[in-house]
Amino acid sequence: MQTMDKPAGAQSGSGMDRVVARRGLSRNLKIAIGAAIVVVAAIAFYLLAPAANSQTVAADRITVSSVEKGRFDDFLPLRARVTPLLTVYLDAVEGGRVEKVLVEDGAMVQQGQLLAVLSNSDLQLNLLARQSDVSREVNSMRSQELALAQTQIQDERAVIEAQLAVDKARRQYELQKPLMEKGFVPVRIFQDSRDEYLSNQRRAEALRRGREINQRLQGSQLAQLRASNASLSGSLDIARATLDALNLRAPVSGQLTAFSIQVGQSLSRGERLGQIDSAGRNKIVASVDEFYLGRVEAGQTATVEVGGKTFRAKVAKIYPQVRNGAFEVDLHFTAGEPPALQRGQTLQVRLTLGDPTPALLIPNGAFYNETGGSWVFVVAPDGGSAVKRNVRLGRRNADHIEVLEGLDPGERVITSPYTGFADRDRLDLDS
Repeated sequence: MQTMDKPAGAQSGSGMDRVVARRGLSRNLKIAIGAAIVVVAAIAFYLLAPAANSQTVAADRITVSSVEKGRFDDFLPLRARVTPLLTVYLDAVEGGRVEKVLVEDGAMVQQGQLLAVLSNSDLQLNLLARQSDVSREVNSMRSQELALAQTQIQDERAVIEAQLAVDKARRQYELQKPLMEKGFVPVRIFQDSRDEYLSNQRRAEALRRGREINQRLQGSQLAQLRASNASLSGSLDIARATLDALNLRAPVSGQLTAFSIQVGQSLSRGERLGQIDSAGRNKIVASVDEFYLGRVEAGQTATVEVGGKTFRAKVAKIYPQVRNGAFEVDLHFTAGEPPALQRGQTLQVRLTLGDPTPALLIPNGAFYNETGGSWVFVVAPDGGSAVKRNVRLGRRNADHIEVLEGLDPGERVITSPYTGFADRDRLDLDS
């Protein structure tokens, strides 16, 4: 065999092969592709899988209303009951036995009219004894007044007599003085006349001072006696009035109600016997939700529908005590009241809280009781779903609710109750 030698300078095939590097995706491109895949997967999951906080609701179970511009009438519908404007209660001033009943329950009575007659033997005996004591005391005081008056008269008489003696002694003294100077009257006799004149003068002055002192003391004593006399007379009048209270009379005119006493019945002191309601004068008492406590004010006007006619009234008194989530107000008729109103009758009242104003409105619905006006379910334009949205609602009346923030005209919201899905964020509406 012959061996072929390789020519000089020739190279083997392995020397001619080259390693070519593989070109892959860049790092940033890989990140972008991964993010896109995640987003697509999330969208697919959201569209194909039911959301955790959503619920499917039949469309015929809910009420959908539109948000519209309009005029908001700020009024509050109320149910009120008729009560008498004035009620006076009848109580037994003194206890006793019923002897006569002169009127029946429900009758119209006049002020001062006799309603019933009671008897109380102990009270009658006490009055007789009081009359005797008072008469005795009054007679004693009158005797003292008479004695004081007689003393005053005696003092006046003594002063008059003393003044008369002074005048006589003065005339004698003045007559003898010129005669004594001429020697016709002895000096001793003149001196006696002078001394008698001065003595009578001093005696008259003393009697006058005594009379003045007695007058002051007697005046004070007489004033005390007269005050005591008046007090005793007043005490006797009270005793007589107490006995007269056994004759039960109507304190005011009106309709007598809750009056059911019977002849022979024994009544205790202070026992409630009935009441008298003002005739033809009534007021209406309405219960108002505590939500409106800060908006209802005295003097606000209201209208009352009775028998197809409208009557005007106003808020006369507000009772701020809240019971069972409501407070009460009294309303008085301002231009005549409906005829033939009955106590306890129920009336429909429309209380005006403010003037009408333009506003964005949605119909009033039961949803407000569950949301408090802080959020609503807004229906999508295609009507296939509804999403919870925070809003701010304002004033309410029987028909509409004022929208302050969160909704636009033309949008639709669910205004029926949210019972069963109030805790959801999204509703799928199944038609």
